[in-house]
Amino acid sequence: MAQIELIMPKMGESVAEATIIKWLKEEGDTIEAEEPILEIATDKVDSEVPAQEDGVLKKKLFGEDEVVKVGEAVALIETEGGGESDVADDTASLNGSETQQEEDQAEPAAVAEASSMVSAGEATAQSDIPRSANGRFYSPLVRSIAQEENISLNELENIDGSGAEGRVTKSDILNYLENRGSAPAPAAATAQGADSAPQAKTGAPAQPAPSSRAPKQEPAPKATPVPSMAGDEIVEMDRMRKMIAEHMVNSKRTSPHVTSFVEADVTNMFKWREKVKNDFQKREGEKITFTPIFIEALVKTIKDFPNINIAVDGNSIVKRKNINIGMAAALPSGNLIVPVIKNADQLNLVGLTKQVNDLAKRARENKLSADEIQGGTYTITNVGTFGNVMGTPIINQPQVAIMATGSINKKPAVIETPEGDMIGIRYKMFLSHSYDHRVVDGALGGMFVRRLADYLEQFDINREI
Repeated sequence: MAQIELIMPKMGESVAEATIIKWLKEEGDTIEAEEPILEIATDKVDSEVPAQEDGVLKKKLFGEDEVVKVGEAVALIETEGGGESDVADDTASLNGSETQQEEDQAEPAAVAEASSMVSAGEATAQSDIPRSANGRFYSPLVRSIAQEENISLNELENIDGSGAEGRVTKSDILNYLENRGSAPAPAAATAQGADSAPQAKTGAPAQPAPSSRAPKQEPAPKATPVPSMAGDEIVEMDRMRKMIAEHMVNSKRTSPHVTSFVEADVTNMFKWREKVKNDFQKREGEKITFTPIFIEALVKTIKDFPNINIAVDGNSIVKRKNINIGMAAALPSGNLIVPVIKNADQLNLVGLTKQVNDLAKRARENKLSADEIQGGTYTITNVGTFGNVMGTPIINQPQVAIMATGSINKKPAVIETPEGDMIGIRYKMFLSHSYDHRVVDGALGGMFVRRLADYLEQFDINREI
């Protein structure tokens, strides 16, 4: 018998700890490899920690609601056979050996681009198989077997998984090998063409550490007592709502907010989408919404005004090189999450559409990773989805600005023509730009939203896609 440690895994480039929200197994329970043992939470993302091997849960080292650092043991598992060295290797591979951390930081796009990194007909080494790809988790044990048996990532993805959320277990891959015979492994996906969405550059910029030069903040004011009234119902905030509340209050306390508004005539943009949406869905298998069109124009505007793409670190201004657009998404629970499109300036409209749809879908299904909600440099929120004509959004710290897009409505408007002015029906919307007045003055904030409106108004109705 051997005893191994279940380690808190590394869940993101800048994630240092996680909270245990629920134990799925009790001490003395028998567990199988890949079977989830506990649920954990980091910021807004919940995930599961699976067992590395078959065994028995011997001891829990932390309780629910306790915070555990990445790399710390959270439980002890008793297994049959398997030396300590093998266990250590699996533990390091799952959690946080320096080598694995360096690989994670050097190749943050490995999950999104995993298929394109494998050459056709070549076996994929364990180091080329990420811990998760296309929404599926692969344990160190499964990746090790895949390496030994020359199973490529593409072949691995075609194995039916019997584990939680379709994960491939040790039994699944061993059963597959028994039936695999001498049949050749399917060719892996070819690399993406030059016209497709390019692979993201290495890593989003890390959030700046709190500076010792930062001015001392005043303590938060005491909450006003709430008197009880007949018929009141008391509902405890869930964990995510508490975090959102803290984040919003902190933003208002940190940044003096100013909001500028512009009404944009988006008739050409609206008619173009109506014209192409059916053909686009048939060709790409994706619906094209207004959001990727807004993001495309927003990226152009950020390039024109790079001093919007910054952060404040004490008395210093951090100028971001990458343009990483956060898109606020409402969840079925009523909460809010902001997945990030990394290096949005490197994607064309088709690439942006696929990213927007994928992130929004997985946000609703609670399948986003910690890395996918970090590293944003500017945020957009579509309040028009709820029929709102405009809003005054709160800045997503440590960014310095956020854009709200309102609903698109038909309105009578004055149209200038060579023959003179006339009244016509136009599609119009409001853009609301909130910005941090510590570093963004009204001139910059106002010109930024005006330029965005110009790009939307000048949309080419005959554009090919």
